Amino acid sequence: MGVEHPVQSNTIVDVLEKVLDKGVVVAGDIRVGIADVELLTIKIRLIVSSVDKAKEIGMDWWENDPYLSSKAADQNTKALEEENKKLHERLEQLERKLESQSVETR
Repeated sequence: MGVEHPVQSNTIVDVLEKVLDKGVVVAGDIRVGIADVELLTIKIRLIVSSVDKAKEIGMDWWENDPYLSSKAADQNTKALEEENKKLHERLEQLERKLESQSVETR
């Protein structure tokens, strides 16, 4: 009579599902130096997770990046237009002030 061993088989789909559900973080630093003088430091951070999990932990940078999100691009455009409007108003105020000072000195 042979001994039966319970076989637990994880397919790539099962592993991927677990990784995306829980997330995986890989972190590392690379430092280059000569004679105890640090010349270069590269910090590497890699997080593999589902979009929902990333949002849950507060990592939603792609939503605010104008190159990746049309909403962010629209917000960026609106912010630039508002800043441009304020700068024009300020410039007009300064020009009026200069004009009034030049009239007074005549």
